[in-house]
Amino acid sequence: MPIPSQGFPLAAAVTPRLQVVESVDSTNAKLLHDAAADPDGHPHLSVVVTDDQRAGRGRLDRVWTAPAGTALAISVLLRVGAVEIADRGWIPLIAGAAMRDAVAAQLGGKKGEARGAIRVSVKWPNDVIVGHSAGRGADHADGDGADGRKISGILTEVLPSDPLTVVVGAGVNTTMETVDLPVPTATSFADQGVEVDEDRLLADYLTALRDGIAALAVGGHAAIEESVSERCSTIGADVSVSLPGEHGVTTLRGRAVRLDADGRLVVESEGVETVVSAGDVVHVR
Repeated sequence: MPIPSQGFPLAAAVTPRLQVVESVDSTNAKLLHDAAADPDGHPHLSVVVTDDQRAGRGRLDRVWTAPAGTALAISVLLRVGAVEIADRGWIPLIAGAAMRDAVAAQLGGKKGEARGAIRVSVKWPNDVIVGHSAGRGADHADGDGADGRKISGILTEVLPSDPLTVVVGAGVNTTMETVDLPVPTATSFADQGVEVDEDRLLADYLTALRDGIAALAVGGHAAIEESVSERCSTIGADVSVSLPGEHGVTTLRGRAVRLDADGRLVVESEGVETVVSAGDVVHVR
């Protein structure tokens, strides 16, 4: 599905600057470049969006690609000077929760609850997955398996010339057919049998992201910790975490028990708690 001919009127009502581009290598790279060149012209919540991103990037330097017209690539500029430095680790998590809500509004479920057989949740830190888990405390859907597949991923970057400016990039699989999904652990709205309203999706995401960042600025992480945590299906799940280090990758296996004050994942293994700030998390049964 190409960018709708009528544009994004709902999203345009949320953001002060919405730039729709026909194609681009990376929406994040473009917004970072443009904001550095013209900071006054890029206020808080400025957006670049396309359905044809040619060289997208994900967490851990992974390449993110999709056939033209089958996914939305969205980058949002955030001015975060009002957010305490100690709380800025929550920004990527807020983005994941915001996208989770935007996706769930059209696929089903609210705050991690199921509607029918579908459950939309966040795999820490901010992958949005679609699964069929009964909920926290039951057997969790495997975020990397047939019952919990990724529909959206997020990458957050700081503007090199201004550490008080952050760009949040998100990719969402919209009309990608099942045969075009890059890996068996991916899904899309089309794969789920849903015709997505892209304007509503973008508007809902921007609204939730705006409100989440505002709450973080006013009340600190205490204001958003509960809402972020309850959307995260990783908490309470048995996990395997690949941890990068100086001597290669090590694997931590245990149960994810909570998020700490910095938004990091706390994993308990054999009575010992380990705080994970970065790593590749897999939900295991």
